[in-house]
Amino acid sequence: MKTLCIGVAGGTGSGKTTVANEIVRRVGRDRIVIVNQDRYYHDLAHLDGHHRSHHNFDHPDAIEEELLEKHLALLKAGESAPLPVYDFARHVRVAATEWADPQPVILVEGILILAIPPIRELLDVKIFVDTDADLRFIRRLRRDMAERGRTVDSVVDQYLATVRPMHLEFVESSKRWADVIIPEGGFNTVALDLVISRILQMLQSAE
Repeated sequence: MKTLCIGVAGGTGSGKTTVANEIVRRVGRDRIVIVNQDRYYHDLAHLDGHHRSHHNFDHPDAIEEELLEKHLALLKAGESAPLPVYDFARHVRVAATEWADPQPVILVEGILILAIPPIRELLDVKIFVDTDADLRFIRRLRRDMAERGRTVDSVVDQYLATVRPMHLEFVESSKRWADVIIPEGGFNTVALDLVISRILQMLQSAE
């Protein structure tokens, strides 16, 4: 089975998940396996709570890129892969894994996937979701408080200390590698229509 590997990158809160979900909806959930970069953060169980909460999660070194590369290669080769599970409240990788079965389309989502050359080279279609910084921060604040148990102060402190400077250094600059840049994420229906039509054409040609 020939696979099509699609990468959806962009800053935190840019709308990557909305774009990814629309691709899944229109291509078909039964034809796509989703691999999220956030699963591959290094396990910080060896650090105390203070150092875990102040860890720089927005630098490429925070990602166990060799494991992500290995799992993408397995899926592209038509084999299943044991995806890690990360606990964002405690900043640790749990013992359980979630097996992903190969599908015609592999969708990789994450802020740094275009900034890591070995991962970037595995992508057949590279999408960058571009959204204004103020909107991205508001979305991150809401998400981290609702889903990851953070306080307003902790989100703001992390944003100023690492998220913003790492975005400028690594994420923003990585969009030069993108095949397509989608402004305003999932709200840009024209761009989404064009991208998804192209994906469907490529998928049909590969069958």
